[in-house]
Amino acid sequence: MAIITVIAVVLIAFYSLGYYTHHGSGIPVPKLKGQSVDRATATLKEQGFDYKIDSVYVQDVAPGTIVEQDPDAGTNVKEGRVVYLTMVTLQAPNISLPDLDQSSYREAIATLSNYGLKVGDTTYRSDIARDRILEVRFGGQVIKAGTKIPKGSRIDLVLGDGEGASEVDIPELVNLDLDAARFAIKGSGLTIGTITYQGSITDSTNVVVVAQFPMKTDSLSKTSIGTRINITVTQGTKTELPKTDAPANYCNRTAYPHK
Repeated sequence: MAIITVIAVVLIAFYSLGYYTHHGSGIPVPKLKGQSVDRATATLKEQGFDYKIDSVYVQDVAPGTIVEQDPDAGTNVKEGRVVYLTMVTLQAPNISLPDLDQSSYREAIATLSNYGLKVGDTTYRSDIARDRILEVRFGGQVIKAGTKIPKGSRIDLVLGDGEGASEVDIPELVNLDLDAARFAIKGSGLTIGTITYQGSITDSTNVVVVAQFPMKTDSLSKTSIGTRINITVTQGTKTELPKTDAPANYCNRTAYPHK
């Protein structure tokens, strides 16, 4: 009798609890993923659910779209249960533009993708390097590394066409002072190489070029863009050429007799 009494009490308690809590009964949670937030919340209200909304940025998904729900669709829950929704934020966060200077087109695509950005229009400009990034534009304006732009934005790229002038004239540097020689080298699209100081230098601000390599000759007048020009300098004194005696293409040039 004692055993029967215990079993009866347990069964009564079990079924009473199930009846009290409505165990096994409920209504299914509707499928909300992919819907707009307005439609999803209206559906929940109609079916007697409460809801809470969080937001997240997802690239290539329309803002306001539901991308996650908890509980999942089809789960039986009690009326009035809170359903948690995650929607795509209406405003993309700002990020800093990565440094793409001198990168190749392939490198730029990979870098932009890692930062959540997209490649927009591509245009080409004369340059010796094919597909090298020359400029980055956003909204028609040139932007630099570190500029804040919305994540997911399309970035326009200006690339080198690889058909720019591959050779330039070798400048004549002998008898130019060092500053003028540097200016002439850079202005020709070349690179300053080794500077060798010859003899005793007492005033480094007053030296002149006495030799260069490569140098312009009858058989060699051009060199590739970016070529390093090595120069040798020595102490010198500036002397202006008489304008009346100077040829037309030398009228602004300066000669410096060597010591």
